[in-house]
Amino acid sequence: MAKAGLRKIANYGDRFKATAVKLSSLPGVQVKDVADALGIHPFMLSLWRKQVRERVIVARASKLDVQTTAELRRLRELERRYKVLKEEHELLKKSHPVCFGSKAEIFEFIEVSRMQHGVTMM
Repeated sequence: MAKAGLRKIANYGDRFKATAVKLSSLPGVQVKDVADALGIHPFMLSLWRKQVRERVIVARASKLDVQTTAELRRLRELERRYKVLKEEHELLKKSHPVCFGSKAEIFEFIEVSRMQHGVTMM
């Protein structure tokens, strides 16, 4: 997301806007990810998407090559995996002191963690 502080006011051309909209409409790609990559606020990109739907922006988007599309999909998958790994890491950090506790403490930790993380069977 765009950083707080001094605002950078830029005039983006219709071709740039149309290309950004095209990138954000790819399957599995979120508006936030495209906006972050382009250094613009997600709201601005959402506004451009609306303007394209309403035919306010009618420029043709730049052709997206297969490599760019594949890279965006790969980035999205890596971000999803990173989120899972972060959650697993936090769980392991919490469990460390429990591993050296009594059996009652260990079983209590397991039960609380099962409820928090939606585990139905261990």
